Amino acid sequence: MTTISSSFNKIGFKLKKHSPEILVVAGVVGTVVSAVMACKATTKVSDILEKAKEDINSIHDCAANEEFVEEYTPEDVKKDLTIVYVQTGIKLAKLYAPAVALGALSIGSILASNNILRKRNIALAAAYATIDKGFKEYRNHVVERFGEEVDRELKHGIKAKKIEKVIVGEDGKKKKVKETISVVERDSLSDYSFFFEESNPYWEKDGNYNRMFLLAQQQYANDKLRANGYLFLNDVLDTLGIPRTKAGQIVGWIYNPDNPNGDNYVDFGIYETYRRDEEAFVKDKAMRERFGKEIYERVVLLDFNVDGNILDLM
Repeated sequence: MTTISSSFNKIGFKLKKHSPEILVVAGVVGTVVSAVMACKATTKVSDILEKAKEDINSIHDCAANEEFVEEYTPEDVKKDLTIVYVQTGIKLAKLYAPAVALGALSIGSILASNNILRKRNIALAAAYATIDKGFKEYRNHVVERFGEEVDRELKHGIKAKKIEKVIVGEDGKKKKVKETISVVERDSLSDYSFFFEESNPYWEKDGNYNRMFLLAQQQYANDKLRANGYLFLNDVLDTLGIPRTKAGQIVGWIYNPDNPNGDNYVDFGIYETYRRDEEAFVKDKAMRERFGKEIYERVVLLDFNVDGNILDLM
Protein backbone atom coordinates (compact mmCIF):
# COMPACT_ATOMS: atom_id res chain seq x y z
CA MET A 1 0.00 0.00 0.00
CA THR A 2 2.89 2.34 0.76
CA THR A 3 4.42 1.68 -2.68
CA ILE A 4 1.09 2.22 -4.41
CA SER A 5 0.47 5.43 -2.47
CA SER A 6 3.94 6.70 -3.35
CA SER A 7 3.38 5.92 -7.03
CA PHE A 8 0.06 7.77 -7.06
CA ASN A 9 1.65 10.75 -5.32
CA LYS A 10 4.42 10.89 -7.93
CA ILE A 11 1.89 10.66 -10.76
CA GLY A 12 -0.19 13.39 -9.13
CA PHE A 13 2.87 15.60 -8.77
CA LYS A 14 3.81 15.13 -12.44
CA LEU A 15 0.26 15.92 -13.52
CA LYS A 16 0.31 19.06 -11.38
CA LYS A 17 3.70 20.03 -12.79
CA HIS A 18 2.53 19.68 -16.39
CA SER A 19 -1.02 20.92 -15.75
CA PRO A 20 -0.56 24.13 -17.84
CA GLU A 21 0.46 22.11 -20.91
CA ILE A 22 -2.33 19.59 -20.33
CA LEU A 23 -4.93 22.36 -19.98
CA VAL A 24 -3.74 24.13 -23.12
CA VAL A 25 -3.84 20.94 -25.18
CA ALA A 26 -7.28 20.09 -23.80
CA GLY A 27 -8.48 23.62 -24.56
CA VAL A 28 -7.20 23.57 -28.14
CA VAL A 29 -8.65 20.12 -28.83
CA GLY A 30 -11.95 21.10 -27.19
CA THR A 31 -12.16 24.26 -29.29
CA VAL A 32 -11.67 22.31 -32.50
CA VAL A 33 -14.23 19.67 -31.47
CA SER A 34 -16.76 22.35 -30.47
CA ALA A 35 -16.35 24.00 -33.88
CA VAL A 36 -17.00 20.63 -35.59
CA MET A 37 -20.05 20.06 -33.39
CA ALA A 38 -21.37 23.53 -34.23
CA CYS A 39 -20.94 22.86 -37.96
CA LYS A 40 -22.74 19.56 -37.59
CA ALA A 41 -25.57 21.21 -35.66
CA THR A 42 -25.91 23.85 -38.37
CA THR A 43 -26.94 21.16 -40.85
CA LYS A 44 -30.07 20.54 -38.73
CA VAL A 45 -31.03 24.19 -38.41
CA SER A 46 -32.87 24.22 -41.73
CA ASP A 47 -35.28 21.51 -40.54
CA ILE A 48 -36.14 23.47 -37.39
CA LEU A 49 -36.59 26.72 -39.29
CA GLU A 50 -38.65 25.01 -41.96
CA LYS A 51 -40.96 23.57 -39.31
CA ALA A 52 -41.26 27.00 -37.67
CA LYS A 53 -42.03 28.57 -41.04
CA GLU A 54 -44.84 26.05 -41.67
CA ASP A 55 -46.38 26.73 -38.25
CA ILE A 56 -46.22 30.49 -38.79
CA ASN A 57 -47.82 30.18 -42.23
CA SER A 58 -50.58 28.03 -40.76
CA ILE A 59 -51.28 30.66 -38.11
CA HIS A 60 -51.44 33.41 -40.70
CA ASP A 61 -53.71 31.30 -42.91
CA CYS A 62 -56.10 30.71 -40.04
CA ALA A 63 -56.06 34.41 -39.17
CA ALA A 64 -56.89 35.30 -42.79
CA ASN A 65 -59.73 32.78 -43.03
CA GLU A 66 -63.07 34.58 -42.59
CA GLU A 67 -64.67 31.48 -41.11
CA PHE A 68 -62.44 31.70 -38.02
CA VAL A 69 -62.48 35.46 -37.55
CA GLU A 70 -64.75 35.34 -34.52
CA GLU A 71 -63.15 32.30 -32.93
CA TYR A 72 -59.48 33.09 -33.81
CA THR A 73 -58.89 36.61 -32.56
CA PRO A 74 -55.74 38.75 -33.12
CA GLU A 75 -54.77 38.08 -29.50
CA ASP A 76 -54.81 34.36 -30.23
CA VAL A 77 -52.62 34.95 -33.28
CA LYS A 78 -50.04 36.84 -31.22
CA LYS A 79 -50.11 34.16 -28.53
CA ASP A 80 -49.59 31.31 -31.02
CA LEU A 81 -46.79 33.18 -32.82
CA THR A 82 -45.04 33.75 -29.48
CA ILE A 83 -45.28 30.05 -28.67
CA VAL A 84 -43.78 29.14 -32.07
CA TYR A 85 -40.92 31.62 -31.64
CA VAL A 86 -40.15 30.40 -28.11
CA GLN A 87 -40.25 26.73 -29.11
CA THR A 88 -38.00 27.43 -32.11
CA GLY A 89 -35.52 29.27 -29.89
CA ILE A 90 -35.47 26.42 -27.40
CA LYS A 91 -34.86 23.89 -30.17
CA LEU A 92 -31.98 25.98 -31.57
CA ALA A 93 -30.51 26.40 -28.07
CA LYS A 94 -30.64 22.65 -27.46
CA LEU A 95 -29.08 22.06 -30.85
CA TYR A 96 -26.06 24.30 -30.17
CA ALA A 97 -25.87 23.77 -26.40
CA PRO A 98 -23.26 20.92 -26.49
CA ALA A 99 -20.97 22.86 -28.84
CA VAL A 100 -21.30 26.07 -26.80
CA ALA A 101 -20.72 24.24 -23.50
CA LEU A 102 -17.64 22.46 -24.84
CA GLY A 103 -16.31 25.71 -26.29
CA ALA A 104 -16.77 27.48 -22.96
CA LEU A 105 -14.95 24.69 -21.13
CA SER A 106 -12.14 24.81 -23.68
CA ILE A 107 -11.70 28.55 -23.26
CA GLY A 108 -11.83 28.06 -19.50
CA SER A 109 -9.04 25.47 -19.73
CA ILE A 110 -6.82 27.85 -21.69
CA LEU A 111 -7.49 30.69 -19.23
CA ALA A 112 -6.79 28.36 -16.29
CA SER A 113 -3.48 27.35 -17.86
CA ASN A 114 -2.53 31.00 -18.29
CA ASN A 115 -3.48 31.69 -14.66
CA ILE A 116 -1.28 28.84 -13.40
CA LEU A 117 1.68 30.02 -15.47
CA ARG A 118 1.17 33.61 -14.31
CA LYS A 119 1.24 32.54 -10.65
CA ARG A 120 4.35 30.42 -11.25
CA ASN A 121 6.09 33.32 -13.00
CA ILE A 122 5.25 35.60 -10.08
CA ALA A 123 6.70 33.04 -7.66
CA LEU A 124 9.83 32.61 -9.81
CA ALA A 125 10.28 36.36 -10.08
CA ALA A 126 10.01 36.72 -6.31
CA ALA A 127 12.51 33.90 -5.77
CA TYR A 128 14.90 35.41 -8.30
CA ALA A 129 14.62 38.85 -6.68
CA THR A 130 15.46 37.36 -3.28
CA ILE A 131 18.47 35.45 -4.61
CA ASP A 132 19.69 38.43 -6.64
CA LYS A 133 19.39 40.74 -3.66
CA GLY A 134 21.34 38.34 -1.45
CA PHE A 135 24.06 37.89 -4.07
CA LYS A 136 24.46 41.64 -4.56
CA GLU A 137 24.68 42.18 -0.81
CA TYR A 138 27.33 39.46 -0.61
CA ARG A 139 29.34 41.08 -3.40
CA ASN A 140 29.09 44.46 -1.69
CA HIS A 141 30.53 42.93 1.49
CA VAL A 142 33.39 41.41 -0.53
CA VAL A 143 34.12 44.74 -2.21
CA GLU A 144 34.08 46.60 1.10
CA ARG A 145 36.53 44.17 2.69
CA PHE A 146 38.79 43.05 -0.16
CA GLY A 147 38.22 45.50 -3.01
CA GLU A 148 36.72 45.31 -6.51
CA GLU A 149 39.63 43.35 -7.97
CA VAL A 150 39.19 40.45 -5.55
CA ASP A 151 35.44 40.52 -6.12
CA ARG A 152 35.97 40.22 -9.88
CA GLU A 153 38.45 37.38 -9.45
CA LEU A 154 36.12 35.40 -7.20
CA LYS A 155 33.07 35.96 -9.38
CA HIS A 156 34.69 34.90 -12.66
CA GLY A 157 37.28 32.47 -11.35
CA ILE A 158 40.16 34.63 -12.56
CA LYS A 159 43.53 33.16 -11.66
CA ALA A 160 47.09 34.38 -12.03
CA LYS A 161 49.11 32.24 -14.42
CA LYS A 162 52.87 32.30 -14.97
CA ILE A 163 53.80 31.73 -18.60
CA GLU A 164 56.90 31.70 -20.71
CA LYS A 165 56.92 33.59 -23.97
CA VAL A 166 59.52 34.20 -26.61
CA ILE A 167 60.56 37.79 -27.33
CA VAL A 168 63.19 39.32 -29.57
CA GLY A 169 65.79 41.31 -27.66
CA GLU A 170 67.63 44.44 -28.74
CA ASP A 171 70.43 42.26 -30.04
CA GLY A 172 68.00 40.50 -32.37
CA LYS A 173 68.17 37.22 -30.50
CA LYS A 174 65.14 35.35 -29.24
CA LYS A 175 64.88 34.65 -25.57
CA LYS A 176 62.28 33.26 -23.17
CA VAL A 177 60.89 35.45 -20.45
CA LYS A 178 58.38 34.73 -17.71
CA GLU A 179 55.24 36.78 -17.33
CA THR A 180 52.26 36.64 -15.00
CA ILE A 181 48.88 37.07 -16.63
CA SER A 182 45.28 36.83 -15.42
CA VAL A 183 43.36 33.93 -16.98
CA VAL A 184 39.61 33.34 -16.96
CA GLU A 185 37.87 30.17 -18.11
CA ARG A 186 34.84 30.28 -20.39
CA ASP A 187 32.88 27.89 -18.14
CA SER A 188 33.12 30.31 -15.21
CA LEU A 189 31.05 33.03 -16.89
CA SER A 190 27.54 33.87 -15.69
CA ASP A 191 24.55 34.44 -17.96
CA TYR A 192 25.32 38.15 -17.91
CA SER A 193 29.02 37.92 -18.75
CA PHE A 194 30.55 37.49 -22.20
CA PHE A 195 33.85 37.48 -24.04
CA PHE A 196 34.59 40.11 -26.66
CA GLU A 197 37.16 38.14 -28.63
CA GLU A 198 38.81 37.59 -31.98
CA SER A 199 35.85 35.65 -33.39
CA ASN A 200 33.64 38.73 -32.94
CA PRO A 201 32.96 40.62 -36.21
CA TYR A 202 33.84 43.95 -34.53
CA TRP A 203 37.12 42.75 -33.06
CA GLU A 204 40.34 44.40 -34.17
CA LYS A 205 43.95 43.54 -33.34
CA ASP A 206 44.40 47.04 -31.94
CA GLY A 207 43.49 46.91 -28.25
CA ASN A 208 42.90 50.67 -28.05
CA TYR A 209 40.42 50.48 -30.92
CA ASN A 210 38.51 47.66 -29.19
CA ARG A 211 38.28 49.65 -25.98
CA MET A 212 37.11 52.78 -27.83
CA PHE A 213 34.47 50.70 -29.66
CA LEU A 214 33.15 49.19 -26.43
CA LEU A 215 33.05 52.56 -24.66
CA ALA A 216 31.17 54.06 -27.62
CA GLN A 217 28.59 51.26 -27.54
CA GLN A 218 28.29 51.66 -23.78
CA GLN A 219 27.53 55.37 -24.22
CA TYR A 220 24.99 54.54 -26.93
CA ALA A 221 23.32 52.02 -24.61
CA ASN A 222 23.06 54.65 -21.87
CA ASP A 223 21.56 57.18 -24.29
CA LYS A 224 19.01 54.59 -25.42
CA LEU A 225 18.21 53.68 -21.81
CA ARG A 226 17.50 57.29 -20.87
CA ALA A 227 15.46 57.86 -24.05
CA ASN A 228 13.25 54.75 -23.77
CA GLY A 229 13.24 54.27 -20.01
CA TYR A 230 14.23 50.60 -20.36
CA LEU A 231 16.75 48.46 -22.21
CA PHE A 232 16.99 44.68 -22.67
CA LEU A 233 20.33 42.89 -22.53
CA ASN A 234 19.72 41.36 -25.96
CA ASP A 235 19.47 44.87 -27.44
CA VAL A 236 22.98 45.58 -26.19
CA LEU A 237 24.32 42.23 -27.38
CA ASP A 238 23.04 43.02 -30.89
CA THR A 239 25.20 46.17 -31.03
CA LEU A 240 28.26 44.16 -29.95
CA GLY A 241 27.91 41.29 -32.42
CA ILE A 242 27.29 38.80 -29.57
CA PRO A 243 24.54 36.15 -30.02
CA ARG A 244 21.34 36.69 -28.09
CA THR A 245 20.52 34.61 -25.01
CA LYS A 246 17.32 33.41 -23.34
CA ALA A 247 18.08 35.43 -20.22
CA GLY A 248 18.65 38.52 -22.37
CA GLN A 249 14.97 38.52 -23.33
CA ILE A 250 13.84 39.50 -19.84
CA VAL A 251 16.83 41.00 -18.01
CA GLY A 252 18.16 44.47 -18.62
CA TRP A 253 18.04 47.97 -17.21
CA ILE A 254 15.33 50.38 -16.03
CA TYR A 255 15.88 54.15 -15.95
CA ASN A 256 14.06 55.59 -12.95
CA PRO A 257 15.96 58.22 -10.94
CA ASP A 258 13.38 57.94 -8.15
CA ASN A 259 14.20 54.24 -7.61
CA PRO A 260 17.18 53.90 -5.23
CA ASN A 261 17.61 50.17 -5.95
CA GLY A 262 18.58 50.55 -9.63
CA ASP A 263 21.87 51.84 -11.07
CA ASN A 264 20.10 53.90 -13.78
CA TYR A 265 23.04 53.42 -16.11
CA VAL A 266 24.63 50.70 -18.24
CA ASP A 267 28.10 49.48 -17.33
CA PHE A 268 29.82 46.89 -19.53
CA GLY A 269 32.32 46.02 -16.78
CA ILE A 270 35.15 46.07 -19.35
CA TYR A 271 38.11 43.98 -18.16
CA GLU A 272 41.03 42.94 -20.36
CA THR A 273 42.30 39.46 -19.59
CA TYR A 274 43.44 36.18 -21.16
CA ARG A 275 41.64 32.96 -21.99
CA ARG A 276 43.18 29.60 -22.75
CA ASP A 277 42.66 28.67 -26.38
CA GLU A 278 43.43 25.05 -27.14
CA GLU A 279 42.22 25.35 -30.72
CA ALA A 280 44.76 28.09 -31.48
CA PHE A 281 47.54 25.82 -30.24
CA VAL A 282 46.81 23.42 -33.07
CA LYS A 283 46.34 26.04 -35.79
CA ASP A 284 48.61 28.97 -34.95
CA LYS A 285 52.35 28.29 -35.06
CA ALA A 286 53.18 31.81 -33.93
CA MET A 287 51.09 31.36 -30.80
CA ARG A 288 52.89 28.11 -30.01
CA GLU A 289 56.24 29.81 -30.34
CA ARG A 290 55.10 32.69 -28.16
CA PHE A 291 53.48 30.82 -25.28
CA GLY A 292 54.88 27.30 -25.55
CA LYS A 293 52.60 24.31 -24.88
CA GLU A 294 49.69 26.30 -23.44
CA ILE A 295 48.18 29.07 -25.54
CA TYR A 296 46.32 32.05 -24.15
CA GLU A 297 44.51 34.59 -26.28
CA ARG A 298 43.82 38.13 -25.22
CA VAL A 299 40.12 38.84 -24.71
CA VAL A 300 37.89 41.48 -23.14
CA LEU A 301 35.58 40.26 -20.40
CA LEU A 302 32.22 42.06 -20.34
CA ASP A 303 30.28 41.84 -17.07
CA PHE A 304 27.00 43.75 -17.49
CA ASN A 305 25.40 45.37 -14.43
CA VAL A 306 21.82 44.38 -15.32
CA ASP A 307 19.04 45.34 -12.93
CA GLY A 308 17.41 41.92 -13.25
CA ASN A 309 14.02 40.95 -14.65
CA ILE A 310 12.82 44.31 -15.92
CA LEU A 311 9.41 42.93 -16.97
CA ASP A 312 8.44 43.03 -13.29
CA LEU A 313 10.06 46.42 -12.76
CA MET A 314 8.15 48.28 -15.46
